[in-house]
Amino acid sequence: MIDNTVFTKPLKALYHSFGCKLNFAETASVADAFAREGINAVSAGETPDIIVVNTCSVTGEADRKCRSAIRSFNRRYPEALILVTGCYAQLKPEEVAELAGVGVVAGVNDKLKLVELAKKYFEDRQAKVTVPLAKDLRDFMPSCSRGDRTRYFLKVQDGCDYWCTYCTIPAARGRSRSGSIAQIVAQAEEVARAGGKEIVLTGVNIGDFGRGRDDNFEDLCRALDEVDGIERYRISSIEPNLLTDSLIDFVGESKRFMPHFHIPLQSGSDEVLALMRRRYDTALFASKVERVRTVLPDAFIGVDLIVGARGETEERFRASKKFIEGLDISHLHVFAYSERPGTRALQIEHVVSQHDKHLRSAEMLEVSAAKHAAFASRFLGQTRPVLLEHSRPGQKLGGFTDNYLRVETDLPEAYDNNLVAMRLDTLGSDGETVAATLAE
Repeated sequence: MIDNTVFTKPLKALYHSFGCKLNFAETASVADAFAREGINAVSAGETPDIIVVNTCSVTGEADRKCRSAIRSFNRRYPEALILVTGCYAQLKPEEVAELAGVGVVAGVNDKLKLVELAKKYFEDRQAKVTVPLAKDLRDFMPSCSRGDRTRYFLKVQDGCDYWCTYCTIPAARGRSRSGSIAQIVAQAEEVARAGGKEIVLTGVNIGDFGRGRDDNFEDLCRALDEVDGIERYRISSIEPNLLTDSLIDFVGESKRFMPHFHIPLQSGSDEVLALMRRRYDTALFASKVERVRTVLPDAFIGVDLIVGARGETEERFRASKKFIEGLDISHLHVFAYSERPGTRALQIEHVVSQHDKHLRSAEMLEVSAAKHAAFASRFLGQTRPVLLEHSRPGQKLGGFTDNYLRVETDLPEAYDNNLVAMRLDTLGSDGETVAATLAE
């Protein structure tokens, strides 16, 4: 165990995650490892001795936010050891190591070694520790975390072999790899024993689960569907070329997998998709949306979209917008393209100005708002199952329907983590949240 005599009180740790739900799941595993060494998370009003920052590097803005948070933690807790891990640390370890207060820098493969690295830091009398980062990331680190509400996030896959021209994640996360079905089913069973009712399956490219083996993502889903006690699963995000008709049909038959898909599109222009080196075209994407709507008419379909990518001329943006407007989807996650060092996208001609990126983002957010409001309005007056979750201070109890509509209600906190039938009454001013009451 770490020598707690370094301080005059037991060590306390603060954890901060950026980016995807995969990072949050892994941070929870890191916190569990520290807890086994007697180092518990800080409570309100306590000062941390150790700060773990799990970083993201999906955009330049993500890098900036990570740096800002690290500097803020150092100003607020100047005596604390700051350990930085995750994608930003993997891609730019020297830059991270130069930040004030950072004592340990570790890549994505070394998250569970942070206890050992913290111990080394203290034993060496606060000599900075920068771990030589593995370039060939092949080990799979199992992770499962409970979110800040009722849902658990279960990591099933890591890494990516796709190398889209705009993306640094394969460099940060390594090659595609996944746990075994037995291992992941065992984690789901642990969630059930802990009283968890909903699990979100996470990964970098989860549809690639089982690569190099005889099993696949649908096999995993079918095995998880048999776990007693779990009432809901959600698939966090799946590439359209890996969203098979068979998997869609399975979700349509399953009682536990919710009618909810998140499918990254990135552009509605075939020319831009080709420049991005995506593995599908708009015709395939449209066919997947149509298949979901045929099998699961009430399904929530969320879509990722990048605007202002290199090569996205005004004409191509207009084509993209027109394509998306014609899709029967529920919501857009809109991202402005960010230049990433070392990516092939930097070789593509036609750079979109920041001003135009902003205007295009605003246009597509308007499309998203209209689609979300139209989708939610379809279900007003209906009764849907809602998993209720504790509210933040000053907010009403809320939760999500099976098809991922956020609801709020006046029911008391005693309903937290209960699955109840609720009548959807009125749409909120945000066009997304629905006021709901207990069905009679």
